[in-house]
Amino acid sequence: MINIKISDFFSNLNANDIKAIIKAFSKSQECLGNGKRNEIKKVTYRKMYLNVKAFKLPNILNQFIYGYIRKSKAQRSFEYANRLSTLDVGTPKPLAYYESKNIFGLRESYYVSEQLNYDLTYRELVTVPDLLNHEEILRAFTRFTFALHEKKINFLDHSPGNTLIVSTDKGYDFYLVDLNRMKFESMSFHNRMQNFSRLTPKKEMIKVMSDEYAKISGVHFDEVYNKMWALTQDFREKSKRKKQLKKRFLFKK
Repeated sequence: MINIKISDFFSNLNANDIKAIIKAFSKSQECLGNGKRNEIKKVTYRKMYLNVKAFKLPNILNQFIYGYIRKSKAQRSFEYANRLSTLDVGTPKPLAYYESKNIFGLRESYYVSEQLNYDLTYRELVTVPDLLNHEEILRAFTRFTFALHEKKINFLDHSPGNTLIVSTDKGYDFYLVDLNRMKFESMSFHNRMQNFSRLTPKKEMIKVMSDEYAKISGVHFDEVYNKMWALTQDFREKSKRKKQLKKRFLFKK
């Protein structure tokens, strides 16, 4: 069984077009990222430049869950992208999602979006400390994140590679990618600060983001900084322990 949903942004397309795009994906050699979990490729179709994300085949249990109980990652990515668009939050324009299922559940799933030409990601703010306008971009990013929180958007994968940055005449525009983990909910101060915890291990960057967040939120700098830094350290420690356990397990095997 094939399930295809097309965005209203591309109402001129039909299911056969999406099938042709998925077929073009299998032939494309233009890969993005390392493809360890999911595979992303650039695809050109009818003069449109697209990104197609193929989600890894789930295990047997999750095939059933994503086929019959929960929405697939492809469907969630598509629906969240459309919702972000209605909230005036940047994300590459969603085109469609595609699923194939059998009696056991989900088999293949793809999310298709319009390719966005961007200048950098948040990751470069971490890896290139002498980047031109570094602090200006970091403060603009913090204001963008505050706006997400005010719009009740909890982007659970708010990590270095998942925000694309475009330089404009008026400043900087930000676009979210990798959208399948997201909640739309009122956010406590703790959750707001936790949303920054995966972004950078650098204390100087945490200080700048804390200063900007404090200015626009009205919360005292010390309270913002202490919480943001503590949660960042906590995340790093948990990640370190997880890697050590995984390494020890693999060594025993």
